[in-house]
Amino acid sequence: MTLAPARENVLAWLCDRVPAARIKHILGVEQVAGDLARHYGLDEAKARSAGLLHDLAKYFKPQLLLQMAQKEGLELDSVLEAHPHLLHADASAIVARDEFGVVDREILDAIANHTLGRPNMSQLSCTVFIADTIEPSRGNTAQLEALREASWQNLYAAVWQTSDYSLKYLLETRCYIHPRTVLTRNWALLMARSPETGNSTQKSIEQITS
Repeated sequence: MTLAPARENVLAWLCDRVPAARIKHILGVEQVAGDLARHYGLDEAKARSAGLLHDLAKYFKPQLLLQMAQKEGLELDSVLEAHPHLLHADASAIVARDEFGVVDREILDAIANHTLGRPNMSQLSCTVFIADTIEPSRGNTAQLEALREASWQNLYAAVWQTSDYSLKYLLETRCYIHPRTVLTRNWALLMARSPETGNSTQKSIEQITS
């Protein structure tokens, strides 16, 4: 058992199971999560490890994702049952633990929280949640560039704005919205506006409260 598996072993496993474009995305998340962690004084190695492991179950079939969730005793609701793909984050944490021996709770939680987020999630989880959206291969739209700038100004504001970005897409495409996305967004907005949570510059405070 280990805090983090050997990087080459994870990459070899992934290369047999996900397409090249997804590998590029995963490496981008690994890099950006690590960079954000370093910027905010968090454990960079843990952030990079969580980024590398975050999509292990991305291409698992829906029935397998449901079976894994049920076996793990995860709470399933109507949205997750209708869209098991949303479980790939939790399933990836299970694979990280069972296949690669990861025992560090903060790494496992960061993997599990990278899609829907979670109120009161750790700052390390925040870095992977944000990195999943803003890593370079996602594109260079004006919205993404704004998110990238926000990520260096205020960690919680970036979580809130990343949630808004996801919600806007889900609304426009008439997709189901999991309640946890909304709860995460509201929690992050509250944290971003609080003078007691830190990780803020005066510029970001002005942007948030204006």
